[in-house]
Amino acid sequence: MVRLVLVGPPGAGKGTQAAVLSEQLSVPHISSGDLFRYHIGNNTPLGEEAKRYLDAGELVPDEITNEMVLERLAEPDAAEGFLLDGFPRNTAQADVLARSLAEKGTELTAVLEFDVPEEELVKRLLGRGRADDTEDVIRRRLQVYGSETAPLLNYYRDKLIRIDAVGSVEDITERALKALRTPA
Repeated sequence: MVRLVLVGPPGAGKGTQAAVLSEQLSVPHISSGDLFRYHIGNNTPLGEEAKRYLDAGELVPDEITNEMVLERLAEPDAAEGFLLDGFPRNTAQADVLARSLAEKGTELTAVLEFDVPEEELVKRLLGRGRADDTEDVIRRRLQVYGSETAPLLNYYRDKLIRIDAVGSVEDITERALKALRTPA
């Protein structure tokens, strides 16, 4: 049973690695972004609530995000493990996740941090060619990530495994799988 959280800045390749690792480890990839799209697209009560905040240009409160994720973790396919991508984003969400897992008598296996030098991230993100991805915007997003995520990395320091996320998708996947197989 593998219960993982993936963390890393924009452009670190979390989504790509989540898809590959999910398949390799035979656990569902649970992306907070996918959950938002699902709930909003299907007009679920949680989706309608989230949409009200997003339409107002506000952040969706943790309570709504927590409920979406915990609901998804309660589904049968996640009983034997999961890979979380985009959640938790802060220590309050991490507390909710820890309490939920503890109620089930379990805990996270590990937290994988995908580590990429800032200049490489900027290069990758500029290479995507999105209109809103200017160098200034990218650097600001990386600063926000750093300030918001630093407390989360400290929270998970005992479970944290840093992965060098520069190289081919296959090389990075192999590093992650090897790190998971190596006892701490």
